[in-house]
Amino acid sequence: MTFQALLFSKDEQAIEILTRVLSGLDVGVVCCEYADAARQLSEQKPDAVLVDFDSAEEATSTLQSLSQTSFANRSITVALLSDKAALRQVLGQGANFVIYKPVTEGQVAASLRAALTVIKRERRRSLRVPLQVPVQIKMGDGPEVEAILLDLSEEGMDILAAQPLSSSVPINARFSLPGSKSELEAHGEVAWTNPNGQAGVRLISPSEGLRLTLRKWVEANAPEQPPSDPDPVISCKLTDLSTGGCYVETESPFPEGCGIVLCLKAEDVETTVEGRVSVMHPGFGMGVEFAARTSEDREAVTRFIEFLTSRPGTIPELSVMPRALRGDDSHRDSATAPDSEELQDPLLELLRKRESLNQEEFLQELHRQRSSPAVESA
Repeated sequence: MTFQALLFSKDEQAIEILTRVLSGLDVGVVCCEYADAARQLSEQKPDAVLVDFDSAEEATSTLQSLSQTSFANRSITVALLSDKAALRQVLGQGANFVIYKPVTEGQVAASLRAALTVIKRERRRSLRVPLQVPVQIKMGDGPEVEAILLDLSEEGMDILAAQPLSSSVPINARFSLPGSKSELEAHGEVAWTNPNGQAGVRLISPSEGLRLTLRKWVEANAPEQPPSDPDPVISCKLTDLSTGGCYVETESPFPEGCGIVLCLKAEDVETTVEGRVSVMHPGFGMGVEFAARTSEDREAVTRFIEFLTSRPGTIPELSVMPRALRGDDSHRDSATAPDSEELQDPLLELLRKRESLNQEEFLQELHRQRSSPAVESA
């Protein structure tokens, strides 16, 4: 399956390198003029958009135009940036990945491999299968009512109820997939609604079993062939670890806000952790806050830390796989005061300061924490 990218730049050297690397990754490239951005975005519906911030005003306008399209949530954005001090500003304007200029082939390849991994994951997540089966829904403490399940994806569903639903309300749904006698139960939130009773439901924190069941059924029944499974990033090094998060050095960091799955292994001890990228340092690494939705999640990380502590010098193996471009942060409410466990986790506190620290300041604090006996690390 070939993916499509639009490239907006006036830098001939950058255009040559980016086109060569993208073509090698089976990504078709169309080089565009900024003045034609709105039309090209509308017609091409690209999987990736690359903008050169040497033309900052035009690049910003292009990202704004992309944000207003129907496919903005699944399109990856890459910024080419000469001024490293402008990183946080560019990320705030909607860039997912950043490649510093002057670009080199190795740097571009590392960043775009990570971008392609996310593109593949987003394409698989966006697969939807139309169907018409009964679904029992229950909103909050209200009674259970009947509705019709209109389509289904790995991440959510469209339903048709007898009366209009309210946006943002929690919802429980019970249904059986065609060809199966087993009943599935899912918890979600109404993402959008129409006056005729049709509504979109986003699943919230589905169990691994439910997620796998939906993924397999959607892929087997999707009207189009899904892309191949994305490869995990394995060229990475775990440098810091606590019960609340970790820091990973890699040339291929994932975007801030990206939901990821980390597989940690040391000798015969292995654990899988879900998380969300809190801070991304282009070409260097990323800080990850663990989801830790249950006490079992936290205990699994604690046991892994204890194992590493008991065997000084052990270097854990690590692979990282994206789960969603925009990860589920429902496990944490930033308006809620941190609990006592979080207050005792300096690494987690540092991860949440990303807006106030540049890369050098962040890494200096990270190195300072490593020398502190109060910080759990590996």
